[in-house]
Amino acid sequence: MLSIKMALRSIGANKMRAALTMLGIIIGVMALVVLVSLVTSTTETVTNEVSSLGSSLLTVVVNDDKGETVHLTDLRGWVDEQPAVGAVAPYARDSITGRFGSESGTFSVYGTTPDFHDINAQKLLRGRYLKNTDVANASRVCVLDETTAENLIGYSDCVGEKITLNGVKYTVIGVVENDKSISITSLFSGTAYTAYVPFTSLIRLSETATTAINAFYIGAAEGFSVDDAEKAMKDVLNRRFNDDEDAYTISSQNLIEEAMNSITNVLTILLGGIAAISLIVGGIGIMNIMLVTVTERTREIGIRKAIGASRSTILRQFLIEAVVLCMFGCALGIFISWAILQIISIITANTALVFHLQGRVVGLSVLFCFIIGVVFGLYPANKAAKMKPIDALHYGG
Repeated sequence: MLSIKMALRSIGANKMRAALTMLGIIIGVMALVVLVSLVTSTTETVTNEVSSLGSSLLTVVVNDDKGETVHLTDLRGWVDEQPAVGAVAPYARDSITGRFGSESGTFSVYGTTPDFHDINAQKLLRGRYLKNTDVANASRVCVLDETTAENLIGYSDCVGEKITLNGVKYTVIGVVENDKSISITSLFSGTAYTAYVPFTSLIRLSETATTAINAFYIGAAEGFSVDDAEKAMKDVLNRRFNDDEDAYTISSQNLIEEAMNSITNVLTILLGGIAAISLIVGGIGIMNIMLVTVTERTREIGIRKAIGASRSTILRQFLIEAVVLCMFGCALGIFISWAILQIISIITANTALVFHLQGRVVGLSVLFCFIIGVVFGLYPANKAAKMKPIDALHYGG
């Protein structure tokens, strides 16, 4: 306890020098805590949103149809043919300019069928969802998500209102809860609004959409697992594309989560390595200033040894001082990191992203700073402990 008090007194006697010495540690801790926390928090948010979609959802993308294009009638036939497949919904998207009154913006318009609603477990808030008759007649009807209804029209109970998509009037027939996966897509694509229309209607509305289905969702039937549905769909697609598994891709939420975790681990290691280098540089600064301190206090060391202080006492004194410097820098770095993350959270308050301090990163920072204090403080402390009393007392620096 006495050694800690002496270390604090020594640091307090040279406040500016101590602050500049700790700066390297502070910056290193901030780099480690902020960068890793940002990556980890972002990945957790995205993974949680993906997980909330449910584990019975499969996504199929046709990479090469081999001249055997997939159509709506094919999807309906596969549902009837495979007991494990409960529902299939085509998935086509285009960015389209939309308008309501004086408000306008870019829409992410999704062309699909009624099964899309059930597969994605969307919650209907107002009106109704798309029906098979809407798809058969290519009806000019649409379903908006809650955010689009409130931001574009001004209120969520907007069933019956008419919006314009690419100059064509569409009647709003329903409002659904925000699709979390769509929200993430919109966040990165920069689109402001979301609408769902019949698949056949999107073909007429969009310049790029065609009757060929290149992507669709699959839901496992009741009593069957997602693995059963995946196996059944692989059998169907292998027959369709002559056993060429490169012609299509089937992915599940579990695969997406595993991929996100792998990316996070790699980024964490890379960013952690960069931050570790910053901390090591800060440790070198501490060793440098401790060597200066030992030189300045040479006569004090000589006096203490002359009156009976042991080598271990001197070693412990300077080692504790180096560790205290490191830990002060670490504490300040963690506090500033927390403040930065709070500011970022306020800025991103309207998005799905949530940023917070990662406990394990904070713990790792504290441990690493303690080790740096010991490692880089050991040489100056040992140099002070090895001084001979007579040489230290005769030092005239």
